[in-house]
Amino acid sequence: MPWATSDLSLLRTLLLLLTLGLGSVEVLADSPDAAAILSSSDKARGGGLPGIQWQVNVETVETGGGKDLTQVMVKSNGDDNMMEFQAPVKARGRKVLMRGNNMWFSSPTVSKPVPISPRQRLTGQASYGDIAATNYVKDYSAEMAGNEVVDSVPCYVLNLTAANKSVTYDKVKYWVAQDTGLGIKAEFYTISGKHIKTARFKYDNRIESGDKSIPFVSEMQIVDALASNTVTTLVYSAIEVRSLSARDFRLN
Repeated sequence: MPWATSDLSLLRTLLLLLTLGLGSVEVLADSPDAAAILSSSDKARGGGLPGIQWQVNVETVETGGGKDLTQVMVKSNGDDNMMEFQAPVKARGRKVLMRGNNMWFSSPTVSKPVPISPRQRLTGQASYGDIAATNYVKDYSAEMAGNEVVDSVPCYVLNLTAANKSVTYDKVKYWVAQDTGLGIKAEFYTISGKHIKTARFKYDNRIESGDKSIPFVSEMQIVDALASNTVTTLVYSAIEVRSLSARDFRLN
């Protein structure tokens, strides 16, 4: 029996909806995964890599041209991180241990380790968490927020929300290069949404991870959102991937 005109219209509509539905499923299946992007980018900053150490020179240029220099050696073993101060001379002997989201400060002048927060300022615009906390995928939940071009580099944009109150920042807007998977820019926010700092990253170092040679961060520049002439630069060097003793991360 021939199809009525109304029946043919209904069939065409159903076929169109089915086609659009299949197209949507394909797009969703191919969409990038925010957590996977974040996990991959962490490795280039030491996150999730067992047995690695590096030196960080932290230089702050303040309003009026004054400079401050701090030097630390960082040891990282999964979720455990140890910072040992090397300069200035008066800071030698100070250490900061981070295990998970718990952090302690010790020095020759204190009788026992003192609990501190990763949000406490180390020097200039750099907090303790900026130096020791490199595992964003553990500390934040990530959502895709679109695509943008930064310095001619196409990037995924991720919105990161703190997993708990112990992490360094409440919210982070993070730009990850689509071709390399490296985080190249971050904006840090308070829980109310106030923009407090902006960081940019360079990756001129390389390390061996498994059977691969991968980029590793060489510089992190942090700028105060309100006073853009106050800049803190972290320069990474002497990177070494090696086995570390569990004794290096004991609280005592």
